[in-house]
Amino acid sequence: MNPFLLQKGLSKELDLFPHILEFGIKKIQTIRLTSFPVEKSNSFSIYYIWDGRYDWIIDERPCILYPNDLALVLPGQRFGSPRGTLDIGSFAWISLDIGTTESSLGGFSGLSPTESRSIRKILMMNNVPVATSLKETGKLFQQLAQELHLQEIGFQTRINQLIDALLILTARQLIHQSHSQRDFSGSFMKLEQELRKNLSHQWAVEEMAALVGLGTTAFTEKVKTYTGFSPLNYLINIRISEAIKLLKQTETNLTDIALNTGFYSSQHFSTTFKKLTGYTPSQFRKDNTDLP
Repeated sequence: MNPFLLQKGLSKELDLFPHILEFGIKKIQTIRLTSFPVEKSNSFSIYYIWDGRYDWIIDERPCILYPNDLALVLPGQRFGSPRGTLDIGSFAWISLDIGTTESSLGGFSGLSPTESRSIRKILMMNNVPVATSLKETGKLFQQLAQELHLQEIGFQTRINQLIDALLILTARQLIHQSHSQRDFSGSFMKLEQELRKNLSHQWAVEEMAALVGLGTTAFTEKVKTYTGFSPLNYLINIRISEAIKLLKQTETNLTDIALNTGFYSSQHFSTTFKKLTGYTPSQFRKDNTDLP
């Protein structure tokens, strides 16, 4: 999917859809620093993760999102990255005006009054801010983008039907999930903890796979499914995220940070850091010394 952004009042594609406040697809190829701070949301929004791993805050709750996950954000809730960054990956989102009344989702919906009330109540409760493993919704976002772009005969009805389908799938998944815990492999979570505890170690894929009791091929496939990255690229992202914390919070010299986070040398660290963030480590530290 190509990245784009449509906004109410600015994009003619939304003229017939007053309930769509914003629709976008974003692809991030380098880590974007200070571009996604935690701020108060002014709309009801659904975010769908295509690729990557995102650590976000939703209503003061830390949430980790992986490919095919949805994030549900309500008006007035604080939402964004606790580090203020957008990591490598891609996602789509839609922001909707579903009204202030509890009686329905709005005039755009083709759902029956009873269904509309029930689904709105489930969504607005937001006891579960992340709906996991909803690959079907990716197809809905693709179809929404296509309908909004092409605007062929019947597109207005079709777009509203797709929004209804998106809300139905989201509500169903929220019901199915138990409380606020995502369905995620405990062994994989344990692996990430081990990696973060000993980032200076030169981890091999075979070694990581052994920690979760899998062969290399099966392990690589599972990591790709969970994170959107190969095991080694996922490890590099963890190393860079830890390096960012150290650069912002300590006066440790760059060589020590490089070695402590598992890079072969300060040059290797600097090259990788700039490739993923657009900054050298020293430039980043200089620009962010006043940040908390």
